[in-house]
Amino acid sequence: MTPETSTAFSTEANAIDPVIPREGWHVIHLFYKIEHSQWDLFSDEEKREAKAHLSQLVQDIRSDDAQLLTFSMVSPKSDIGFMLLTADLHKANEFEKKLTLSLGADVLTPTYSYLSMTELSEYTTTREQYGESLVTEDGVEKDSTEYNEKLDEFDRRMKKYNSDRLYPNMPDWQVFCFYPMGKRRGEQDNWYDMEYEERRKLMMGHARVGRTYSGRVRQLITGSTGLDEMEWGVTLFAHNTQEIKDIVYEMRFDKVSSRYADFGDFYIGLQLPLNELFQRVGL
Repeated sequence: MTPETSTAFSTEANAIDPVIPREGWHVIHLFYKIEHSQWDLFSDEEKREAKAHLSQLVQDIRSDDAQLLTFSMVSPKSDIGFMLLTADLHKANEFEKKLTLSLGADVLTPTYSYLSMTELSEYTTTREQYGESLVTEDGVEKDSTEYNEKLDEFDRRMKKYNSDRLYPNMPDWQVFCFYPMGKRRGEQDNWYDMEYEERRKLMMGHARVGRTYSGRVRQLITGSTGLDEMEWGVTLFAHNTQEIKDIVYEMRFDKVSSRYADFGDFYIGLQLPLNELFQRVGL
């Protein structure tokens, strides 16, 4: 009834060309219901073996160039959640299959999942745009020592920013929120009918709102166009739910959201180590 105790990963991946994007990682959000009627059929020994198996699997995934976060999900939408980040889609696929079967064939029932990829924003300020703003907005003389020093600092800052977007180190903050979103394509409000500069101007204002929550909310926007039901996945981390509620509420008054955004369901969880997670979800 319980899974095999071995958690060694298949060597098949060694014989298959990896599916790795030119830049960034694959990201999978996984949410499950626990079938307690099936779990209760296990003996005490089988339950211990199943939990040990999942614990070892999580450890093995984390040691295999992947990040795996574990959540106790709030509300009956789901009981347990995982967020997986790894480069190779073959590994991501193998990991998620093993997680689904980790407690036994019928114990975890998937309720929702989302596939996306880390990506850079097309609206990020370029070096040329920043240099132009130094001249037109700040009055810095082009090619002056101050101008060149500010550009060098901009380059350093953007190098770190881009690396954090493509290869993020996810935080251990307690409160987790995930939701998918997309931009409207209606006859009157169609985001993709607008010129790039107009879209960029709107997104710059949207980003300014987000920056006011620096240090209180960690955000990761991942792209899912052609990969899942909407166009982006939004993952938020905070130390309390008030910060999540406030940033989402304030963002909805911004034109980018109020006029052009569509949202999927919100999933809220608490990031817990596995021993505490098992107790919380009744395993």
